[in-house]
Amino acid sequence: MTSAGPADSLQAALGYRFKRPALLDEALTHKSYVNEQRKGSAVHNERLEFLGDAVLSLLVSEQLSHSLPGASEGALSKLKARLVSEPVLCAIARRLRLGQWLRLGRGEERSQGREKDSLLADTLEAVIAAVYLDGGLAAGRAVVAKLFEQEFTYVLTRQHIPGGDDYKTQFQEWCQKWYDVLPEYAVVKESGPDHDKQFEVEVTMNRTLAGRGCGKTKKEAEQAAAKEALNRKAR
Repeated sequence: MTSAGPADSLQAALGYRFKRPALLDEALTHKSYVNEQRKGSAVHNERLEFLGDAVLSLLVSEQLSHSLPGASEGALSKLKARLVSEPVLCAIARRLRLGQWLRLGRGEERSQGREKDSLLADTLEAVIAAVYLDGGLAAGRAVVAKLFEQEFTYVLTRQHIPGGDDYKTQFQEWCQKWYDVLPEYAVVKESGPDHDKQFEVEVTMNRTLAGRGCGKTKKEAEQAAAKEALNRKAR
């Protein structure tokens, strides 16, 4: 960073002000920038990225364990994997506009490094580590809660189903991994008396039908639709 403006703007978005701004500078410095500096004391962010991966895993695991006390280890692991996946980290980095604050080498700049998903995700991990080193675990916890609020809300309200196979989570992870989109579910038919309702649900991806399913509840029908979608993609 070359001026106070980006530092102030980014810190405001993080909801955290650094006591040691050099840590934030380090988190935003790509190795391509350091490699092109013949002189100077700039340090690239790979060590912070390594630490940030561990800090983020801990804090996300802590939040999920607290929010879902009855969930199995397997269910928690799947949700954590979704929350710390590259597509999610990249989406959050873009909301923070991290790309514009990066210090890149000329070659990385020419190859549009500021828009690279992997680079943005790695930088976000480095920033989280910088917060942790500057303010401790409590500061890291507050920043992660703020940045991941939207994603936490989504998985906690729509994805977790205690017990059984969570096909919705599996299909969502597949959609994000390969197409960077979220599936959409819609009830297309209801039948039967009130005490014995039957729901039919369709799941679409990029407005294309991916699967259908039926069940006695909407959630059950959504799971069935997601299961069919997963079976189709496996063919």
